[in-house]
Amino acid sequence: MTLTPTRPAGAAAADGAADSRPVRLAPLDILSLGLLGIRTRKMRAALSALGISIGIATLIVVTGIPASSQKDLMTKLSAMGTNMLQAVPARQDPPVLLPPESVDMAARIGPVTVASAVANTHAEVYRNDRSLASDYTGMAVLASKNNLLQAVNGTVRSGRFLSADNERFPTAVLGSAAATSLGIPKVAAGQPAPQISIDRHWFTVVGVLDKTPLSPDIDRSVLVGWDAARSVLKFDGHPTVIFLKAQESQIEAVRDVLPSTVNPELPGVVQVSRPSDALAAKRATESTFSALFLGLAGVALLVGGIGVANTMVISVLERRREIGLRRALGANRGQIRGQFLTESVVLSGLGGLTGTVLGALATVAYAAHQGWQPVVPLGSVIAGFGGAILIGMLAGVYPSVRAARLTPTEALSTP
Repeated sequence: MTLTPTRPAGAAAADGAADSRPVRLAPLDILSLGLLGIRTRKMRAALSALGISIGIATLIVVTGIPASSQKDLMTKLSAMGTNMLQAVPARQDPPVLLPPESVDMAARIGPVTVASAVANTHAEVYRNDRSLASDYTGMAVLASKNNLLQAVNGTVRSGRFLSADNERFPTAVLGSAAATSLGIPKVAAGQPAPQISIDRHWFTVVGVLDKTPLSPDIDRSVLVGWDAARSVLKFDGHPTVIFLKAQESQIEAVRDVLPSTVNPELPGVVQVSRPSDALAAKRATESTFSALFLGLAGVALLVGGIGVANTMVISVLERRREIGLRRALGANRGQIRGQFLTESVVLSGLGGLTGTVLGALATVAYAAHQGWQPVVPLGSVIAGFGGAILIGMLAGVYPSVRAARLTPTEALSTP
């Protein structure tokens, strides 16, 4: 008689419990299951992703186009001198003069980006040595720093401006109105440069300026180099007007310290212009646009989220038999949840990526048509793609939980 070894009942029960434990799926397996619905229902997935991409593209467009418009508006407002200040000596008797080194001292103020100056030489200008002084009344001869145009947003109509190469020589640049009065509308390249007489000294005209709306006095002036004015016209080196640009956010702070900086001994005799009204308008516009961006972005993301949630709920209703069959074959609730949540995230990611590209292209095309500098806010791009993923996760939670709660018999019995 052969004895067959027997196993304890407890061991057999343990083996049965071990065999009945649910299989844990690897992340790649969960991803494959999530893509199953997309692969088998390509048209429905494409339409779902299209709906999401339209929502994200709308987010990019409704923020990118206003941002491009804002950029254009901010450029125009900046051209009105939002970051400019002027310092002049107070008018009193006897006259007060700014120190010759005041321009360099103003340039040392931290937020200041450009500091320049002009000075009245009190010289007289003539078209030639036979002209009468009364013919050119109202024109001033100003000694100018080489970086004046940067400080006043000026441009050269023809020729060139003063530079380190010619500032020591008797050369001159004409303001737009002064050029008309002197009969020299432009400086032609390749032709002999015209000359004018300043205090009976001949100066060669090397350039003519466009109008300078921010400093109209320059339009009626003849500008000569700082060093040439000192050597030829006996200029004493004291600036008459100091022009400077500073960081817009620090413009009020610069204005407060400017008098004591340019004239430490007598700061009370220095008058500084107040910041341009355009600066207040620019700041108000920036604040308004920021609120607008947040509102539009929130609405667009909400619409996209509703679309994702609707798509996933319908997907659960359409695939109840598939869910029941998978449950009957041993899939647990966690695996069902993972499948539908993954599908929701993938659909949202594809739609978000497509919508971001489409929105950026539409924004660039519209801005180019309007002649604006295209601006696609980085925050909108991040919010568009990242928001699509986040919304996909949130919108997929309820459908995935609902799908996991279905029992096999309930799902398979659905007609």
